[in-house]
Amino acid sequence: MRGAREVLRVEDVHVVRDGRPLLQDVSLTVRAGEHWALLGANGAGKSTLLRLLGALVHPTRGTVEVLGRRLGRVDVRELRAHVGHVDPRHPLSAPLTVRDVVLTGLTNSVAAVPRRRPTAAQEARADRLVDMLGLAGHRSARWPTLSQGQRGRALIARALMPEPRLLLLDEPATGLDLPGREQLIDALDSLRRAHPHLATVLVTHHLEELPAGTTHALLLRDGRALVQGPAAYVLTGDRVGTCFGVPLALERHGGRWTVRIERRS
Repeated sequence: MRGAREVLRVEDVHVVRDGRPLLQDVSLTVRAGEHWALLGANGAGKSTLLRLLGALVHPTRGTVEVLGRRLGRVDVRELRAHVGHVDPRHPLSAPLTVRDVVLTGLTNSVAAVPRRRPTAAQEARADRLVDMLGLAGHRSARWPTLSQGQRGRALIARALMPEPRLLLLDEPATGLDLPGREQLIDALDSLRRAHPHLATVLVTHHLEELPAGTTHALLLRDGRALVQGPAAYVLTGDRVGTCFGVPLALERHGGRWTVRIERRS
């Protein structure tokens, strides 16, 4: 989206933990309306980078600006309230309804905050998000009764409650069967159409999980950025094959990618 304002800026970032480099010299700029994929093998640094973007960790060296505010110079608790973060490992054990889970996005809490009740407008927004994510028939269903796919869509609705400018998705299709994965991807494409200025960053190591609306991609290998830019430029067999260390052939149909190992004689 040409001329769109920056949502994220990462410059020359390094992250070192216990003497081990997790990210090295990574830079990234995400603008409003862009939908990025972070791709790489296990251990490539994807989740570490996503945690940086969500102001959950600080860089060892380099600068990270989230929504125009630099980490290290801002109250990260306040900043996180403006970033939607979807983690399929959401630590909920109480039997809340879907609607109540979505409403916890207002306080960024696992359960409802005592003595704090949502307004009628906030409840109406929760209902609209539940409908948009395809859960209208499950609004009163309890969390333990939901499928993994239904939980994933409920968590996206929860992350959207505070009307964030940025949505981060950490392997949202983890544990989903084929119908659940496709329903989730359809929901993400519906979200893109309904909120054209929202920026998203999705972590995965499966190209089949990328929505058709993916605009940009960053390939990570051993904590370093191999290549980044428009999805059509980055997501080629040669580049993705180099990233994962195997010869790959990629095809795209209807905006979605498929991948297979390329057999060479």
